[in-house]
Amino acid sequence: MRILASLVAVTAVVLTTAAATDSRPNIIFIMSDDHAAHAISAYGSRVNQTPNIDRLAREGMLMRNVFVTNSICTPSRAAILTGQYSHLNGVPVFNRFDSSRMTVAKLLQQGGYYTGMIGKWHLGSDPGGFDRWEILPGQGAYFNPILYTATAEKTYTDRYVTDVITDLAIDFLKTRPREKPFFLMLHNKAPHRPWEPDAVHRAQFANRWIPEPETLWDPYTTRTDALHENLQRVVADMTRRDLKLAPPVGLAGAELTAWLGVKPDSVTIDRNGTQVTLTGEALGRWKYQRYMQDYLATIQSVDDNVGRLLKYLDDNGLSKNTVVIYTSDQGFFLGDHGLFDKRFMYEESLRMPFLVRWPAAIKAGATGEAMALNIDFASTFLDLAHVPIPADMQGRSLAPVFRGRTPADWRTSMYYRYYHDPGDHNTRAHYGVRTRTHKLIYFWKKDQWELFDLVNDPHEMNNLYGTPGQEAITATLKAELSRLKSAMKDDDQFANEQPPNGVDGPVAKLRGK
Repeated sequence: MRILASLVAVTAVVLTTAAATDSRPNIIFIMSDDHAAHAISAYGSRVNQTPNIDRLAREGMLMRNVFVTNSICTPSRAAILTGQYSHLNGVPVFNRFDSSRMTVAKLLQQGGYYTGMIGKWHLGSDPGGFDRWEILPGQGAYFNPILYTATAEKTYTDRYVTDVITDLAIDFLKTRPREKPFFLMLHNKAPHRPWEPDAVHRAQFANRWIPEPETLWDPYTTRTDALHENLQRVVADMTRRDLKLAPPVGLAGAELTAWLGVKPDSVTIDRNGTQVTLTGEALGRWKYQRYMQDYLATIQSVDDNVGRLLKYLDDNGLSKNTVVIYTSDQGFFLGDHGLFDKRFMYEESLRMPFLVRWPAAIKAGATGEAMALNIDFASTFLDLAHVPIPADMQGRSLAPVFRGRTPADWRTSMYYRYYHDPGDHNTRAHYGVRTRTHKLIYFWKKDQWELFDLVNDPHEMNNLYGTPGQEAITATLKAELSRLKSAMKDDDQFANEQPPNGVDGPVAKLRGK
């Protein structure tokens, strides 16, 4: 009888544990590439409508102050996986991620989750800690994309990449083991440059006029040399490839590549049957329209596919206990300050969209004002899954914020550092601090500073550094910058030299490393 009783007790414990495990929430982390928050209508976009992404805000929480710690694709992805800044996770630029490092995926997998990674990886090494993964090599392609696993590769002929990634994500949900909660990272390629939409979505924006941002013609007065020297300007630096100009008939190979790489100072277009040559300001305005029409069209495909995924969750009884997050690996300039791309610590690049729906805990229509960072995501996933958070993760769980109970000791400032100098766009290396009201940026290789009052100058047009009356706030921000740099254990590990590019190339080069 004692043996029987013991067996019953053990069985009860096992069943209780299994039930507890089964009740943990599923997690779907949808991350697009370079999707600016101000290109989401829930964030007040003036340029597009994103009804399916907006649904997450309507049925969950929209967080207003989520920031990236290094605004560039590969470093942000490494920070999200490790919960650490670039100087600790070893990925300051486009260098290969050490797959032996501990990641949130490995910890969730060890904690009983069925884990998946579908889409853009861009970390060079193969994904670790995932039960199923299928990823794009390097940046991947918008059309006829190749995706590969540890053992095979497949070309999705006559298919568009955003549709393929969502199809694979839904298949992951269909074929998952039902006894386990799941963690899925769904990483879109869109809307990354070169912003190539499919035919349906291109047609939706082909003749649409997109409002220009207030700062499109920013003259950079009062700003440091860094902004003047950048090569990511809509008017001056977009190439023929960016603008989708048709090359001369018969041009191929290296000659075609060279032609597409030219930054044109005049373009001839057809306007109501008349050939018109654009130059100067007229050309600049036209370039902005071409850029935004393509960029927004790729986003519309993402939004439609978010809708498809949410419908699958609804139709299969998965919505209630699944945390769905939509974000981007960083922000993006939509002509703001005359720029495209990201990298600079200015608001449009620094700010990440972050919308989360979790019916079990988040009140519909909630807004989160807490200052959050991409290094918080890993701790958040672990906390939601009831898996211990390693001490070397530098972020904090956002779970209390989701529940409307932001801790009293929550951060009121954040540290940022960007290394890729000169990089692809001649963006100068810098680090800085952002508080609720101010921002201080230091371009350390040039020994130049920028100071902005974010309350009175939200577009960051007036650099106050060195002007009379700013001495006290400057000293306070410099002290806070020094404190954060030390607290984050940044000892200038990569200040003078960074690892080589190891994340781009063909499948054969990247696989198995």
